[in-house]
Amino acid sequence: MGKLTELKVKNAKPGVYGDGAGLYLRVKPSGSRSWILRVQFQGRREDIGLGGYPADLTLAEAREKAYYLRKLARQGKNAREERDREKVRIPTFREAMQSAHNELSKGWSEKNAAAFKSSLSDHVLPKLGSKRVDQITTADVIATLSPIWTEKPAIAQKVRVRLMQVLSFSKARGWRAAALPDSRELRDGLAKQPKSGNFAAMPYKQVPDFLAGQLALEQTSGRLALLFTILTAARSGEVRSARWEHIDIEGRKWTRPAELMKTGIQHVVTLNDAAIAILEHARKAFGEDGLIFPGSRRGSSLSDMTLTKVMRTAGEEATVHGFRSAFRDWAAEAMPTVPAMVAEMALAHNVGTKTEQAYLRSDLQDLRRSLMDAWGRFAAPSLSGDGTNVVPIGAAQKSA
Repeated sequence: MGKLTELKVKNAKPGVYGDGAGLYLRVKPSGSRSWILRVQFQGRREDIGLGGYPADLTLAEAREKAYYLRKLARQGKNAREERDREKVRIPTFREAMQSAHNELSKGWSEKNAAAFKSSLSDHVLPKLGSKRVDQITTADVIATLSPIWTEKPAIAQKVRVRLMQVLSFSKARGWRAAALPDSRELRDGLAKQPKSGNFAAMPYKQVPDFLAGQLALEQTSGRLALLFTILTAARSGEVRSARWEHIDIEGRKWTRPAELMKTGIQHVVTLNDAAIAILEHARKAFGEDGLIFPGSRRGSSLSDMTLTKVMRTAGEEATVHGFRSAFRDWAAEAMPTVPAMVAEMALAHNVGTKTEQAYLRSDLQDLRRSLMDAWGRFAAPSLSGDGTNVVPIGAAQKSA
């Protein structure tokens, strides 16, 4: 039982009053009151301020905190460090995510930095954004991942990794004392994901009819981006990040900088007539400065779901990425005289063994141009040729 009472604390004159077990009340001439804990650490006496009375700690709260810190001191731990850690303001997940992004993205490509933030913003912040990082449990992580775990397994895996990155960053910053959610517990708490497979692809023979149907519709930024993605056999992320400074209309080239590429290597796409027709339409609709296919907000790029939405609106289950498979199947079946290496290079894939790559000094651009021109004539004949068979694209324009 302590020596002090609430009444004694309130009426104490200036001086120092012991409660017992190292806890003291200090009263200044001004009348302000504060709590002091005296402990031994590494053979030396330390006086640790616990906070003021009554704003920070009541008598009962001061005793409780003193008991906790004395216990740590007896275990050889630094009670002062523990007190200071408790004084640190613990951020919400939203705030910790921003801090982690600001620091960790210094070593990332622009594309990876954007993907980190957008995936967490879409799938984690709605559930955990306002929750303190030290209060996020394994159950919270499971509840957050569960809605997308089997529906969007590839995205869910990336979200899980990035969510754990934020929690790990928070632990390193002293914002979280508890252990990180255990990977085995996460597996046990989530359904088994379907086996990974190839992206659902539209059979290449159906591509011309699909494009013809899309060309007849209102040409939003998202729909134009999808058409350009198909006609260049590119990845959707590369198209959504494409800027006018990457385009050489006269040279009929699209030079994609290394930071936009999955391989991390700059890649040149040869542009066929159909792809150039899409670019000209985008120029008229959205101008020729900055992003070629802008998002609805000024200066923002399209989201990864915008192109998918165009597909779903058309009643198609095939994925946007699957058009790369359709292109590859077409090249193999309809263009058998073109070496397979040319089609792989057009897809920006690494080709050959390391030895073959060491001796391959050409990017086979002339062969790739012939292949991509043929793809444009096959996929969108109305936008290809000498101009006699060119038909106008859907007249209406607006941002997606």
